[in-house]
Amino acid sequence: MKSSRPGLFITFEGGEGVGKSSLITMVNEYLSGEQIAVIQTREPGGCNLGISIRKLLLESEALAKKAELLLFLANRAQHVEEVIRPALEKKQIVLCDRFSDSTKAYQGVARHLEPKMVSELCDFATGELTPDLTFLLDLDPLIGFERVTKARDGIDRIEQESLEFHQNVREGFLKIAKENQERIHVIDASLSIDDVFKQIITVLKPQLTSFYATP
Repeated sequence: MKSSRPGLFITFEGGEGVGKSSLITMVNEYLSGEQIAVIQTREPGGCNLGISIRKLLLESEALAKKAELLLFLANRAQHVEEVIRPALEKKQIVLCDRFSDSTKAYQGVARHLEPKMVSELCDFATGELTPDLTFLLDLDPLIGFERVTKARDGIDRIEQESLEFHQNVREGFLKIAKENQERIHVIDASLSIDDVFKQIITVLKPQLTSFYATP
């Protein structure tokens, strides 16, 4: 799995309410406890420009789907340039909540934008940066929505989309995972967070051994 980059790029993907944020924090704490250099980041967001774009993406009342796509990509281009690549060059592990797979599932599948075009634009925005390892947290959108509404008072613009939209997102993620089985590990996010965490660490440990064994 070792790439030509000095660092290791790990992404967490999935629909709404799958528990990505909590699990990334748990993995971050685990790696930090092992004295491994790690950073935790997210999309949209992850840098100063991204924070402003995140607000537009999640709070705007009306946003054309092409505008939405390009805002995500603008955030990602800056995020990669300012945060992710520099960390990888320092041989750090980067844990990222969402990356290009999310754009392909949400905009390419659920928004019905042309998938090939979306993929090419993702490559352009990232300089063809691809994660070394991806955990796809898979969950029935109905369960995910129940989790989100219980966790906080309001829901954002994308969480407010129809059940059909979120089902399409899930199908998009699973299709991407099937096409990238070497990189993407699908995990049942309906399990307890501790069980999901244990599965992630089981996959991650041998990858870390291989990574640090390579000069």
